[in-house]
Amino acid sequence: MGMTSFYAGSLRYGPTGKKRKNHFANASKKKDIKFTPMKKEISSLDRMRIEQAKQYKSVMEEAIKNGTFTGDDGGMRKKENQMYTGTLVKGIATMHKSNAVPVISQQEAEDISKMRRG
Repeated sequence: MGMTSFYAGSLRYGPTGKKRKNHFANASKKKDIKFTPMKKEISSLDRMRIEQAKQYKSVMEEAIKNGTFTGDDGGMRKKENQMYTGTLVKGIATMHKSNAVPVISQQEAEDISKMRRG
């Protein structure tokens, strides 16, 4: 059974029907808040990181600047689809219930065709 709220859409009452403590409908109680950006102090750890970054340059960034960066992906490229390029297999035959069998010679193809017909 659903609960009927007599105060639907009211700012003084919540969705459960309980009276709210803060009255959002009363404009006189609203406080004017001024935004002031917070000043960030550099911590000693951040100072050490900045000094270390100046002292020890990135090897990759240096290689990019020099033009010696090869952009090797470490073998993560997509493999090309494998295709049979030989001459041994003449084709593929179906023996029983979608069983695919490679056909090597003409004689084998004839034998497979005779097996299917009984």
